[in-house]
Amino acid sequence: MRLMQILAALSAALLLTGCGHERAAGDVAEHEPIEAELTEVRLLEEARPIEVQGVVQAAQESFLSSRAMGPVVQVRVNAGDRVTEGEVLLEIQQDMSHGQLAQARGARAQAEAAISLARRNYERFKRLYEKEACSELELDMARMQFEQARGAVEQAEGAVEAASSVAEESRLRAPFEALVVEKLVNPGDLAAPGRPLVRLQSLTGRRLWLTVREADIVHLRTGMVLPVSIDSRPDLGTIEGRVAEIAPAADMATHTFAVKVELDIDDLAPGITGRATVPGETRSRMLVPVDAVYRAGCAWLRLWMRGARRAPGP
Repeated sequence: MRLMQILAALSAALLLTGCGHERAAGDVAEHEPIEAELTEVRLLEEARPIEVQGVVQAAQESFLSSRAMGPVVQVRVNAGDRVTEGEVLLEIQQDMSHGQLAQARGARAQAEAAISLARRNYERFKRLYEKEACSELELDMARMQFEQARGAVEQAEGAVEAASSVAEESRLRAPFEALVVEKLVNPGDLAAPGRPLVRLQSLTGRRLWLTVREADIVHLRTGMVLPVSIDSRPDLGTIEGRVAEIAPAADMATHTFAVKVELDIDDLAPGITGRATVPGETRSRMLVPVDAVYRAGCAWLRLWMRGARRAPGP
């Protein structure tokens, strides 16, 4: 084996000597003129693509709750059901909300009776004042009582409208056409203001939520079109997505920006992963025609020798 390496090294040395051979000083040959053709060298500026991962989300997602308080008496939907706008999802016991509505209506009736009396009293004092049968102070007091009664009526009417609105929410309805993602209560559970009852996601409209590094966010702008691929849907190939929103501030923990890319495909399940190609930093490259490149020398032999020197011995 050692002998073979020595022979290979000697052969390489002889070839290198041949490649580097020069003419003798006295051996002068006449050269014919060389015709050359000029070609154009172009400078190309292109962006380095950056692949960013994201998660598909629905365009609209809502956690529905009700201002009505009471036990849930009926749940009409389950996870996976499709609902239309205005469809009743569940019902809450109406005793408490209807009782509040009755109280508000009673207060409004009292206020209306009070303003009726105050109005007649005010009209009476105006006639007496014209006949100089009462003082200006008594007229002002009657006017003040009338204004107070009118304010009480307006307040009572507002209370009735609020109580009516709460009573209507004892039947929880879908605000838009959606898919029921999660049912958060069962019959018998207590519904209270602020407690989520049902989770909905819109049937149409999908967005890819990206997490972009702060070094790459400068390459994005609203309205930009990006190539997008969905990991679990290779049949879709590369689709186009439009940048809809860019968070104005970075996350304090990860120093990344949230970017929402709108997709034109509605049959994507929220929660699946996808990738978007973001244009990165622009770099300059020189483009030269292949025919204009002249290759000479024994570069292949030098590469072979480099590999032979790295080969381990016996």
